[in-house]
Amino acid sequence: MTDVDVTEFEHEAGFGDYFALLKPRVMSLVIFTALVGLLVAPVSLHPVVILSSILFIAVGAGASGALNMWWDADIDAVMRRTAKRPVPSGRVAPEEALAIGVGLSGIAVVMLALAANLFAAALLAFTIFFYAVIYTMWLKRWTPQNIVIGGAAGAFPPMIGWAVATGGVSVESVLMFALIFMWTPPHFWALALFMRADYDTAGVPMLTVTHGRRVTRNHVLVYTALLLPVALGLAFTSIGGPIYLAVAFVMNALFLKGACDIWRRDETVAEADNYRVEKRVFRFSLYYLFLHFGALLADATLRSLGLGVW
Repeated sequence: MTDVDVTEFEHEAGFGDYFALLKPRVMSLVIFTALVGLLVAPVSLHPVVILSSILFIAVGAGASGALNMWWDADIDAVMRRTAKRPVPSGRVAPEEALAIGVGLSGIAVVMLALAANLFAAALLAFTIFFYAVIYTMWLKRWTPQNIVIGGAAGAFPPMIGWAVATGGVSVESVLMFALIFMWTPPHFWALALFMRADYDTAGVPMLTVTHGRRVTRNHVLVYTALLLPVALGLAFTSIGGPIYLAVAFVMNALFLKGACDIWRRDETVAEADNYRVEKRVFRFSLYYLFLHFGALLADATLRSLGLGVW
């Protein structure tokens, strides 16, 4: 991390600035996937335990976001997509972001241990550590495989939710992890294809910067193809069902088509058409996980009503 000149503050930070520090968009995905992981588990919990556990998982996700913004303030400041974040824009001081991240991390882990169990709390602590230290401080600036390995941080929430309910790990929770883990690279590489200039300026070794767009397009296709059997395989576990199978089949067929469209792209015309294909696939990928996990929840609801098919 390099120093960022944020000594001059034009505006006093407000609630919205501190909330933005927690990366609410990322937090929403964490909350949803963790909640689904908890609710589809074969264990019934008291609503107070469910609500409190999800709250502390959300706090842990926010803590990770704050630590990420603290460490990445220097590169965020030179990227168009991130320059207006609270720390690089000078609305929140770096030491504030660090204190908030560390403080919320401790609160989240301790309170989840009290609300649920030690295993779930330990998994949350490892997730925060993995995102803030392994990914943010090490992988992101060191290797073009940063988003592949670092994607594990975003894949842990459904496992944490499952652990809240069961106190352990199972094939189902591992496959939910694998679904997010395999989705992350093509999702972010689609973004990197039309935002390469940002990563180039910031010196972040994304695959588009180190190996070029053609290699990145190849990787998008390969990872999307590998994602398909993982997504479909989840349908045939105890938490799968007809709704999930239908959603997974359609969404993965469309995602694979989008990856093929990206792979077929001609680099000589990419700049001219403003990367419309890459942007379309990236936007589609935003709905991919929500629909898959929503389908898992729908099948779990059918089973609770005695209407499950398998």
